[in-house]
Amino acid sequence: MRWELLFTDLEAFAEATERAVLEADAADLGRAERSALRLADRLRAHLDETLGVRLLGGERLTGRLMDVGSDWVLLKDDAGSVLVPLGAVGGVSGLSRRADVPGGELARRVRLTTVLRRLARDRSGVRVRLTDGSEVDGTIDRAGADHLDVALHALDDPRRPGLVRGVLVIPVAALAHVRART
Repeated sequence: MRWELLFTDLEAFAEATERAVLEADAADLGRAERSALRLADRLRAHLDETLGVRLLGGERLTGRLMDVGSDWVLLKDDAGSVLVPLGAVGGVSGLSRRADVPGGELARRVRLTTVLRRLARDRSGVRVRLTDGSEVDGTIDRAGADHLDVALHALDDPRRPGLVRGVLVIPVAALAHVRART
């Protein structure tokens, strides 16, 4: 009888120890997974939801989340669509704890400068808000790895040599958001 109690006690101790080790491993795995999440992953889980975005310059945007790239988000608000670099975001309200990691390499490659080059190719008129709160209107002529050239002209005017007042080279880090003319 004593041997049976001893073995039962040892089995219970072994099971409790194994369970504690498994729970600790699961907690460590959960922390490791959370530490690898990026803001874009959290945002991607909230597509088509209304979020509040506070920019570093103090401006606040509220809109429906339309798309998320590796370093940008596209919101739709009352004024239209607005492209926001994640580097200009100071906070986001309306997020849950959900996250959605991108499925493929393409999602990771679509960077802000890729979107800006598309706007340049389309010759779309844009209003660019800088992090200092100032705005410029014109057409993106080109987008480099870390900057863009904006031909300055009225949004209602097409980009024509006689209507361009100059070209402003803007570092991507200075962008608060970009609105394409609708």
